[in-house]
Amino acid sequence: MPLDDRDRAILDFESQWFVAQWRRQAGAKEEAIRADLGISPARYYQLLGRLIDTAEAQQHDPMLVKRLRRLRDARMAAQASRAADVR
Repeated sequence: MPLDDRDRAILDFESQWFVAQWRRQAGAKEEAIRADLGISPARYYQLLGRLIDTAEAQQHDPMLVKRLRRLRDARMAAQASRAADVR
């Protein structure tokens, strides 16, 4: 199933934001998500999380998708490690 306009907009937004993140202030991304995409940051991250698991997103921007998958996997591994340390 091809990406729709919203899916492409989310991936493009994330790609542009990642490149320019060092110039931004804390909280600015959440404001930009609301202003540019018209959705809440929570919904944005839900959609982005689903998108990066699709072949269509991989085709649209392979470097971004690989980077986001690596970051997600690293976060999940860190959480699992902390959970194991607590036990």
